[in-house]
Amino acid sequence: ESAGDRIKSNHWAFQPPVRPEVPSIENTAWVRNPLDAFILARLEEKQLAPSPEADRVTLIRRLSFDLLGLPPKPEEVQEFLADNSPQAYEKLVDRLLASPHYGERWGRHWLDAARYADSNGFTIDGARNMWRYRDWVINALNADMPFDQFTIEQLAGDMLPDATREQMIATGFHRNTLINEEGGTDQEQFRIDAVADRLHTTGAVWLGLTLECARCHTHKYDPITQREYYEMFAFFNEADDYDLNFPPPEDQQQAFQEKLDKFNEEIAKLDKQIAEAYGTPAETNGELKKFMNDRTRKMRSKPKGPAVWAMVMTNGERPRKTHIHKRGNFLDPGDPVTAATPAALHQFPADAPHNRLGLAKWLVSRENPLSGRVRTNRF
Repeated sequence: ESAGDRIKSNHWAFQPPVRPEVPSIENTAWVRNPLDAFILARLEEKQLAPSPEADRVTLIRRLSFDLLGLPPKPEEVQEFLADNSPQAYEKLVDRLLASPHYGERWGRHWLDAARYADSNGFTIDGARNMWRYRDWVINALNADMPFDQFTIEQLAGDMLPDATREQMIATGFHRNTLINEEGGTDQEQFRIDAVADRLHTTGAVWLGLTLECARCHTHKYDPITQREYYEMFAFFNEADDYDLNFPPPEDQQQAFQEKLDKFNEEIAKLDKQIAEAYGTPAETNGELKKFMNDRTRKMRSKPKGPAVWAMVMTNGERPRKTHIHKRGNFLDPGDPVTAATPAALHQFPADAPHNRLGLAKWLVSRENPLSGRVRTNRF
């Protein structure tokens, strides 16, 4: 396959959306906004009438479950029923959107797309420290962060000028890959698998495309060639895993120190008992064996300090070369490629660097017909 073997597409999903003409309808009094007209036009076409508006108790329950994932409190229902102002419903919407539970409710959906987990998901499935990224998502939604900024910080927050700690934490989005802790594994194989996972997730979340099919061969259905797959792969191939360190809260550090002091006292007591028990014939010294077993068991319960890092991304000091993997096998490299985006989609911004930051800006470009469609469909 040569660099010129690229696939164009006339499929509707790859075309920019065009604002349609609002349909004419008969029951104009029912319509409150242009979207209503499209719904009513279909109903009238089928000779159906809209259902009556729900009563207020039903409305507040629906809205509360949708926005917060929780039922309304009885006093909140009574307050809504007693509000006779024309803006009663709008005020209710604003109040629920201002609740911190809103970010928790809707952040859950994004964390599913980000394949969020608190463990490594492989072999011993050890714990991982990802809660700071989870909190970043919740806080970003509660702050009504624009979606383009939301995207850029998660894919390339570490590459922004004077990146803040929070922007670094946002890159935990792509640290949610599986981590293999089994001995004797080929670390490069699992690094390659993590890079592929990051590409596949990006394709699904922002483009709605199954890019992984092109890892071994040109895609049979989506207009993605194998060369283009590895050109997209190159954006993530230069990234490295990184643990961002910062001091724990003072109260956590103090509580940990108290536990550690108590643990050290108990170990010191056992060490003294073991030292005093030495010198007794081994076959009669049951106390020595007991003390040593007690110490071994105690060491397994040594307190662990509060988490003082966050799993983030950073670009490596040395750029990696990316090759096409013949039949998807990283041990059988083919032609070298550089970072680029598929020909079937919109142009890469001329002023954007060919790295993760440029890719993020390309994904949220107003010329991209897919990201908006995919996000709307997820809602």
